[in-house]
Amino acid sequence: MNKWITGNVVQLKYWTDRLFSLIVHAPISPFTAGQFTKLGLDIDGKKVQRAYSYVNPPCNYNLEFYLISVPKGTLSPALQVLQPGNSLMLTKESAGFFVLNEIPPCENLWMLATGTAIGPYLSILEQGEGLERFKQIILVHAVRFSQDLSYLPKVLELKQRYNNKLRVQTVVSRERILGSLTGRFPKLIADGSLEEALDLRLNAENSHVMLCGNPQMVRNTQKFLMESRRMRKHFKYKPGHITSEHYW
Repeated sequence: MNKWITGNVVQLKYWTDRLFSLIVHAPISPFTAGQFTKLGLDIDGKKVQRAYSYVNPPCNYNLEFYLISVPKGTLSPALQVLQPGNSLMLTKESAGFFVLNEIPPCENLWMLATGTAIGPYLSILEQGEGLERFKQIILVHAVRFSQDLSYLPKVLELKQRYNNKLRVQTVVSRERILGSLTGRFPKLIADGSLEEALDLRLNAENSHVMLCGNPQMVRNTQKFLMESRRMRKHFKYKPGHITSEHYW
């Protein structure tokens, strides 16, 4: 059984009225970029817990989590009102296989995310280990409004760090923003908009797709890629082209 430990809140960053980042110090065990832990609070005498991915790389002791406060949610609204110095619970050991050493060899690595699910990609890109085997890395972040692109400055900083190796594309569904696409992932792939914007083909011959975000997005995009691009879901003992992680 994974041991629960106590963490101390160091900082909260409020991006919008619902989006925020929580920075915590805690004596966790080493983790791999892309993994998640569980955060918990005692609410009305019950331990309420949920899984959250690390935004920070393993080399950074500031444990950062990117969250959205869900209306009428049990845990996220309580986390949003924490103050520096408050405590919360974390699982000591991290978990998850949404990590680079699970990705088979490929030329182009596509990282597709919706909302707060950009977190594990930031951890992977900040850590920077194991990325040399890919010719190009394509990060696509989809949100509702441009103000929801909380980590865009960090993403652009990473893009500069990796030069032409890292390609970045934003998708904003409820606004028309210069440089951003509008629409859902399956449609943007089907009509060629995403590939045209990046001047890059997404195919089974040279690509692997990481999908992280809303479960419906993951299911729909995975289904489309399997049916139209001859891609297969990746398993450790049966290599494929799609690796996914659901965010609730």
